[in-house]
Amino acid sequence: MSSFDDRVLIDYVTEQRWYGAKSRAVAHAGVLDSVVLRTTEPQFALALVEIRYETGAHDIYQLLYSLHEGELGLDALGGDPGLARELVSAMRSGLTLQGAEGIVEFHGVEGFTALGRELGSAEQIGSEQSNTSVVFDQELILKVFRRLEPGINPELEVLRFLTEHGFDNIPPLGGWYSYAGGPLSSTLGLLQEYVADGLDGWELALEEIAEAPERFLGRLHRLGEVTGQMHTVLGSDASDPAFAPEEPSVESLGLLTATVDEEISRLFLSLPEDDERLAPILGRGEEVREQLRQLTTAGSSGRGIRTHGDYHLGQTLWAGSALEASLPGGRKRASAASSGDWVILDFEGEPARPLVERRRKRSPLRDVAGMLRSFAYAATASALARGVQPPEGWEERARERFLDGYLETVDSTLLPTGQLGVERLLSVFELEKAVYELRYELDNRPDWIGIPVAGIQRLIEQAAETA
Repeated sequence: MSSFDDRVLIDYVTEQRWYGAKSRAVAHAGVLDSVVLRTTEPQFALALVEIRYETGAHDIYQLLYSLHEGELGLDALGGDPGLARELVSAMRSGLTLQGAEGIVEFHGVEGFTALGRELGSAEQIGSEQSNTSVVFDQELILKVFRRLEPGINPELEVLRFLTEHGFDNIPPLGGWYSYAGGPLSSTLGLLQEYVADGLDGWELALEEIAEAPERFLGRLHRLGEVTGQMHTVLGSDASDPAFAPEEPSVESLGLLTATVDEEISRLFLSLPEDDERLAPILGRGEEVREQLRQLTTAGSSGRGIRTHGDYHLGQTLWAGSALEASLPGGRKRASAASSGDWVILDFEGEPARPLVERRRKRSPLRDVAGMLRSFAYAATASALARGVQPPEGWEERARERFLDGYLETVDSTLLPTGQLGVERLLSVFELEKAVYELRYELDNRPDWIGIPVAGIQRLIEQAAETA
């Protein structure tokens, strides 16, 4: 439909929020393939754009553009809602479109009635960093993946699996589109129900710590139940190779231990000795590493399954009864909370990790550890960002409420045998999270250093008590 100047591509892509290599020097940019979505004015198309760096590495991005009366519009998805509507219409029709090197296939989910609705207003979400999302009429949300990697995106893969296996605490999947051809085979985007009345779990925590801390604690038992149900469903199908539970090998556990051990060693060698906030953990690197080594000596480690991969309060919503309307067949949500329920979002995994790693099966306790660390951050953020101290013991009670709901609900065969086995493996994953957090806070938010320091200190002392 149109050719692109190398310099125009570089300037446009590298200025976008979703561009992920801002510190790299770009040597070249070019279009690997393009596919026309609509031939009438204004014309719409998508392109697979390669950004090659001076180091020789490269990334591939999805670019959506328009051509109207000879004028090229690179920001077509945000500037013209017609392009977003065109993508949804193609899913509705199940189109297959041919490019020079490959094809783009569009799919709609059978029984997703919202796919047939007339689309009205379209609004792009401005806060996203790695993707682009457009909300239609506060009812549907189209997510476009920008940086592409070979293989199915975990967001689509896990959502489709959970939908097919009857897990209701997600925004239902409505459709998706993907590319297959010479450059790569990759998921390009997906369509979901939009939870218009959903309250962000992180923001809700901060608000209720200040105004009604007991009420939020009351919600956490249900969050534990929903998380346990999610993991049980994800580990329920032994016939699907991508989701069948696996017994972790000694080699895989050893590799995990070695990787985290190396990170601990590097981090503790670089800690500044004159920072009083680090005093509780300075010189205790070997104790931390010894805590980690328990992973390979703690006996049973349960089974590895597909997990959320980046689980914290910011990946949840508290939604009201309006969500009931989105469930296939008019099903009712099995909730202990009649006035609302938790909804889980964003199954892409940690965006900085390669796709093959994000699709790896892991202990479900890694997700649990991420949520527990999120409670620690909420308690401190309430004081730092809102000037409100949580009630004494709030974090510990939050942990207890969540874990009670989780352990009552999850399939116990996925976990290590016995309470001590669960506690040991969970502490290892919390340690992994806290070490990562400390590195991040040292580099980006020095005022928040105390959060991971307190977490590491607690885990050291906990290990000493159980030794």
